[in-house]
Amino acid sequence: MVLSVKLDNFEGPLDLLLHLIDKNKLNIYDIPIVVVTRQYLDHIRRMEIGQMEVMSEFIEMAAILINIKSKMLLPKYEEEEEEVEDPRAVLVQRLLEYRKYKMISMDLKERHNHADKMLFKEASLPEEVKNYTQAPDTAALLETIEFGKLYQVFQSVLKRNEDKVDVVRSRFGDIKKEEFTVQDKIEQLLNLRENYSSLSFADLLDNLSTKVEMIVTFLAVLELMKMGSIRVIQTDVFDDLIIRFQ
Repeated sequence: MVLSVKLDNFEGPLDLLLHLIDKNKLNIYDIPIVVVTRQYLDHIRRMEIGQMEVMSEFIEMAAILINIKSKMLLPKYEEEEEEVEDPRAVLVQRLLEYRKYKMISMDLKERHNHADKMLFKEASLPEEVKNYTQAPDTAALLETIEFGKLYQVFQSVLKRNEDKVDVVRSRFGDIKKEEFTVQDKIEQLLNLRENYSSLSFADLLDNLSTKVEMIVTFLAVLELMKMGSIRVIQTDVFDDLIIRFQ
């Protein structure tokens, strides 16, 4: 069974070594082993004799420090300087690992102590976020049609309507102002969805009487495509465009 030994509030020999390093503001990567060993042994000597049976870890670390100290005091030869490993390397690695896990345990302990003081708000979203719908993928909606083709059909219908005009009679009579908005045409087109699942784009424009109304209808079709409410499909190159309601 592993025993946890406390010495002056130090839990284990590594904890004591870290305290000595921090207290003396030493570089953990370049520990002055003579200073640290002396102070470590001073702490060991202050322990009560009755505690010695549970002091194996502390005594083992003391032996490691003395061994490292003796190696550091041995003379070095120039040809061996680059080949001999620093005797402190293993100890430094153990200290770094211990410090990392000690910081993690302190953080977890602090969170545990403050857990009962934390309140969590239930999940709630504003209405505008709840009712949000993702904008349709315009590229996917228009993958089967090009605006150029749509415009060509629109121009051809305009040309057919111009050919129907009686040039002479058109100069007589009252001129009435007709007002059309894109929103009005959008609503009209959406109302057609109740009776039709699809309709011809050319036929839609043919049923209109003025160029202004055609232009506004054309803009309404483009807006509905952008909104994802309709799709415009052309089977072959010279075929009519079919409007399908989503």
